Amino acid sequence: MSELFDRIDALVASRSVLPPPAERKRLRQAHGLTLDEVAAALDVRRATVSGWESGKTEPRPPEREAYARLLGKLAELYPADTNVAAPAEGTAVPGTSGGASASAPQAQPVPTDAAHEAAAMTTGQNTQPRPADNSVPSTAAPRSARATKTSSTSRRPGVKKTAPAGTLTGTDPRFENGPLAVVDVEDGQVRAYCTGGLVLDVPAKSLAALVDWTLVEARLGQPKLSGPGKDADPLLVLTQAALERYGLPVTLTDEERLAGRIPEGHKTVKQLARAHWKLTKRGFGPWARIYRPATGSERACVQLCIPSWNALDARHWGEAGQLPPAELARVLGVYASRVMTPRGSTAVTGLELMTALHPPTRASRPDADGRRYSEHNPGSLGQNPVDCAPCEAPDGHPLLADLTRFHVRGPAEKLFEEAYDWARPMTDGECMLRHLVGIDVNMAFAAGANGLAVGLGAPTRLERPVFDPKLPGSWLVDLSHIDLSRVKAGKEWMELDGSLLPSPFTPKGEHPEGPAWYATPTVAYAVELGYEVRPIEAYVRHDNGRYLDGWYQRLRDAYLATMADLGVDADLAPDDFLTTMNGYKARDPELAIVVSAIKATVKGGLGKLRERPRGEGWKPGQPWRALSRPTWRPDIRAAVISRTRTNLHRKIVKHAAFTGQYPVAILSDCVVYAANGPSPLDFLPYREGKPLPGGFKLGINPGLVKHEGTQTVLWGEEVRERFDAPELNLARYIKDGTVTDADNGE
Repeated sequence: MSELFDRIDALVASRSVLPPPAERKRLRQAHGLTLDEVAAALDVRRATVSGWESGKTEPRPPEREAYARLLGKLAELYPADTNVAAPAEGTAVPGTSGGASASAPQAQPVPTDAAHEAAAMTTGQNTQPRPADNSVPSTAAPRSARATKTSSTSRRPGVKKTAPAGTLTGTDPRFENGPLAVVDVEDGQVRAYCTGGLVLDVPAKSLAALVDWTLVEARLGQPKLSGPGKDADPLLVLTQAALERYGLPVTLTDEERLAGRIPEGHKTVKQLARAHWKLTKRGFGPWARIYRPATGSERACVQLCIPSWNALDARHWGEAGQLPPAELARVLGVYASRVMTPRGSTAVTGLELMTALHPPTRASRPDADGRRYSEHNPGSLGQNPVDCAPCEAPDGHPLLADLTRFHVRGPAEKLFEEAYDWARPMTDGECMLRHLVGIDVNMAFAAGANGLAVGLGAPTRLERPVFDPKLPGSWLVDLSHIDLSRVKAGKEWMELDGSLLPSPFTPKGEHPEGPAWYATPTVAYAVELGYEVRPIEAYVRHDNGRYLDGWYQRLRDAYLATMADLGVDADLAPDDFLTTMNGYKARDPELAIVVSAIKATVKGGLGKLRERPRGEGWKPGQPWRALSRPTWRPDIRAAVISRTRTNLHRKIVKHAAFTGQYPVAILSDCVVYAANGPSPLDFLPYREGKPLPGGFKLGINPGLVKHEGTQTVLWGEEVRERFDAPELNLARYIKDGTVTDADNGE
């Protein structure tokens, strides 16, 4: 009889009701759970849970019943229709009546580089403030004037399905007109160019009225990216004509550019103050934030972007600042829909994306009275900054205030994990070849962040510890005994020409001479090469997690989707990939700008983790503004760079062992080889379309490589002879071959 009951129970479990795939993902993220944590609890693979959340597969007994139970518990904590903001720590939120579960509130935002001083601006929905003047009708609905054509998007294997580039993607009625608008003046009429070709008439006659109109009528904004997060504030991009209309300078003076803002006494700033609007401490600059202090759970804030004040840096946004309004709205709209609404420079946005995906707080479970509180969100960096280890502190940090003046810290005092900048003279055999071919690793630092365990809390100092490759931290260890001419690959030892290889332990590729500080991935790679390590000291972080996984996935999907729109799919054969990549930017220059901005978001976001002082009268030994951020984490940046560099070295070693070919130069994620032909296929060991396992592989996915550029060997030798530099890094110039005297200090 018990067996019969077991079969009945199994039959019932096989039909356990599950929410839709998108809701499964929302519930997991709302509780701060990773795919790995859910997979471990259910004793399945990570890819299995991912398949359940994407709808590609459905769970089967016995996992189905357990999965349904998990989702049911999470649904009680995080109802789908939650719109209530989380209170400040220690304050209560009344529970809902009628027996329904209280809605999970949103968390307080963390002050950030773009607006970290606006800590009083709590999360919640846009308010509907009273217009500042009578020029803003209180009930007028936005009017669509005209629409532009949008491009189509085909199905792309390996890439999440996305809307055609430039179309409206949100279904939230609060933000039905998209995340942003470009405000321009045409024939005397102010118009707002939104994503998807939508154009709205703007009745506001002053900047204060424009802000009111944006919050009351424009229906601009973007839903939050994670359960406990907050909705993105609407973004207004002001053209030069709009600046003139609203009494702002078209360009900044040298003094204003240096200060990063217009004077507080400017008439427009005073006008905002009279209308009870406030600016963050950064003032009215290229990325101004205009807000009113939050009341309860409601938020009133608008972000401005002013391209003619250099808000859109040409190094990352190309010619975006000179685009017509509709085209600029498309470029920024695609970026916003696939990454997030810009919050400042690409670097600032990259950092903000980390926080948006892992907010520092979440709503607690209801207490006995049905009240919820703001509590730490597991997997986040929290609300308060933590001190780094002394070895991780950059020069001038307050932790180093006791050092004597002009003291230069050596490798045994300072963690120095940076990207490669290495080159060597060519051998006689390489000089007999015809070409130098550069290959570049796609989204190298993003790939280095994927799956990387990083510290979430403060470090713990250990003396004479046993090395643990799973424990993030910084390790003082002597790696000078490692011989690159004999390294281990799996269980087998390989014989190589170590003199032609850069050391994986230093950015310049030099062999270490004694004890030095290294991040965990670097020391782990030393062990992987087959050598024993004995750390002298360490600063480790027992509280750790894969904090950057969601960040990587968001940026990866944005990059792949945009490249697919440019005709470069993720599953192309090597020859087809090289052909398709040739001139891909010309197919849609606007989307090419988005690709550039996405890549800049990766590098800039990681760079912000170790932001240095930016003027402000700073003196060595004193704290600077960035140190007040929980996201000021030089250890995380070091770990990502360490893993990226060792990932590249691993591929170089595999390639050398199989082909006998060694790199001539490496700069960050670009590697140069000498070859008889001009194509990467002239030296990459493909067999029947399949690459060397563990080596370089052509493709658009992060971690794979593309063709960076080709020059002749004669060009390389001539350049080095001209500057009398046999180890000049040719990877810096391999793309177009242009070398100037200024590049070499002349």
